[in-house]
Amino acid sequence: MRDAGYMSRPEQIEPLPGVAKALRDARAAGFRLHLVTNQSGIGRGYYTMADALACNRRLEELLGIVFNGVCIAPERPDEPSRYRKPSPAYLLERIAADGLDPAASWMVGDKVSDLACGLAAGVRAALVARGAAGAPRADAAAFAAAHGIPVFPDFPAFVRDLLSRIPDGPEKKK
Repeated sequence: MRDAGYMSRPEQIEPLPGVAKALRDARAAGFRLHLVTNQSGIGRGYYTMADALACNRRLEELLGIVFNGVCIAPERPDEPSRYRKPSPAYLLERIAADGLDPAASWMVGDKVSDLACGLAAGVRAALVARGAAGAPRADAAAFAAAHGIPVFPDFPAFVRDLLSRIPDGPEKKK
């Protein structure tokens, strides 16, 4: 979604172009969808967990999907946290609980913490830029290059590439 800083009101939520369709396509191909988010604005007192949950409900409504799971880390970066990315704790829990294959699982994001979280969990990682906003963050691009992580101009491009690699995926049926 469009990043406008510390977002605390549902009306601020704006999915980026093509993301809703990409998520629905990934779900139709059998992927489970989880949202893992650091929300230090809660720990800083800018908004509440209830505000974050309302924003997540609005996001799901706009995307036309319900995530299989959501992990919100409300702590500030300087506070101890079990789930704050780059911690792989949530991913590891989902892999174990859902019997997921780490080699077929992905952590996709636009920050170093997203990529490091995926690598620490033993899943594949992908860096996405913010589409029309331009290139990926410089630190994330450098991290991706150093770790052989693929880079995509946006999330829909990642999903198109992912689905094109599935032997009987939607892209193969065209």
